[in-house]
Amino acid sequence: MSISPIKRLIIETMWMLDKPAKTNEIAKETGLAFRQVMMHLMGLTRMGYLESPEKGIYVLTEKGKKTLGFPEIDNGKAAEILAYLPIEKSFHFYVDIGKPLNIHAASLQDFCDKIMKVDPTSIEFHINRGDFEAWFMGLGDIELARKTLLIKEHKFFGEELRQKLYEVVKSRCEELATIRKKAVATN
Repeated sequence: MSISPIKRLIIETMWMLDKPAKTNEIAKETGLAFRQVMMHLMGLTRMGYLESPEKGIYVLTEKGKKTLGFPEIDNGKAAEILAYLPIEKSFHFYVDIGKPLNIHAASLQDFCDKIMKVDPTSIEFHINRGDFEAWFMGLGDIELARKTLLIKEHKFFGEELRQKLYEVVKSRCEELATIRKKAVATN
């Protein structure tokens, strides 16, 4: 089913926020009027793309995520994305071409930890080149690669860029760990 560009924008915004959100927060993030957002939120909820666990709070459903074209992540895929990698497949941080920091991340969780320690110049260098997106795609995480692209498009710099990237990667690590725990609990 095709949805309007405004509904898609709201779904993408909810996906990027990655947390329960109020109408005014969604309106602010999308740049749309409160009343317009409210009307679309009600429609998206009726269509099953969003849920409202409590009055005035909205969350994205799996159906909403599928609308954005992301594959469902099962236990096996989550394990693959979170796995430790050999040194040649690890992410190697640089500050410029030919200027390595001699710091590498051997897993997504390791990347999350190291991102807070590397020079912000390195983060700017890699985000502008699309290196993070490419590495996340190589891990098999299309969703994280897309979020990283959106961070790049917002043109954050320095500590703000570091913090945004850290929050997105940390949230994704937690989400994937939860998928793994649920799978273990049901077996």
